[in-house]
Amino acid sequence: MGELCEVLRGLGAEVEVVACDMADRSAVAGLVEGVGAGLVGVVHAAGAGDNGLVGSMDGARLDRALGAKADGAWYLHELTRGLELAFFVLFSSAGGSVLAAGQANYAAANVFLDALAVQRRAEGLPATSLAYGLWDVATGLTEAIDEDARLMAARGLPALAPADALRLLDAGLRSGLPALVPLAVDVPTLRAKPGALHSLLRDMVLTEAGPVVRSRTKSADPAALVARLAGLDAEDRERALLDLVRGHAAAVLGHSGPEAVPAERGFLDVGFDSLTALELRNRLGEVTGCRLGPTLIFDYPSAAELAAHLRRTLFGEDVPADDLSAATADELFNILDSEA
Repeated sequence: MGELCEVLRGLGAEVEVVACDMADRSAVAGLVEGVGAGLVGVVHAAGAGDNGLVGSMDGARLDRALGAKADGAWYLHELTRGLELAFFVLFSSAGGSVLAAGQANYAAANVFLDALAVQRRAEGLPATSLAYGLWDVATGLTEAIDEDARLMAARGLPALAPADALRLLDAGLRSGLPALVPLAVDVPTLRAKPGALHSLLRDMVLTEAGPVVRSRTKSADPAALVARLAGLDAEDRERALLDLVRGHAAAVLGHSGPEAVPAERGFLDVGFDSLTALELRNRLGEVTGCRLGPTLIFDYPSAAELAAHLRRTLFGEDVPADDLSAATADELFNILDSEA
């Protein structure tokens, strides 16, 4: 913070740093009053995270994520709406649109910012909400994001360089639009795996035939998979399922092939966290048609164990472990994230 202040002062700005709880309306009112009539614009970049699944959310967890972002933005809206502001910028997040598995409360807070910007524009007030993707900088909520950034890049959504992010801020202010998503997109990487695309990204990935349309291919049809496996002997069936698990696990982690996920090595040891665990569960559930539990990689913590579980489940030898509550699953994901 001190270095930033010095840079700003060097550019001729007067800088004052004031602590403020953005979830406290009276504190925000004091901040606005302290600036006084000289206030010409607002940039709201506050935020707090408390990741978890929807079923594990309670009032306290919602308050932590919504307070700084949503409540703070609303207080700034109320307390400045009578002023002649030149700009009212809200730093939202692409997590409200495409990136937020396991971030139920944080996603809601960011979508609120986007909606507030639209409402302000409808009232004739300045507003620009920017739903940024990851920035390639270790500050604030983006501290220690190296692994997240690598995974997002492998999925076709690389981190934004700060200079590019700031240029997009300028472009957003000039656009006249209330809500935008400044998100780096690696189209060739996205195009390489259209079946895994989020619906909001699908139309961005153009092929020679036009926009990619998600559909089940023969290889992703559970009935076809079961029929193919049923025609194999026991050894080949086990090997095919192991290849399936290792291939999807490698894809989730951004590796080029299944050899990056040894059969007997634990999922936690090869880099899985709560987000990637959910993605692997979803992928395998879709391709096999099995109802797989939210704690799948805890119940079957290696590719070999998970492949054996899928073999038993697909051919009627046991029932998927799916009786843990979302809250219990979330506690396990918290342990996973702390160990990652």
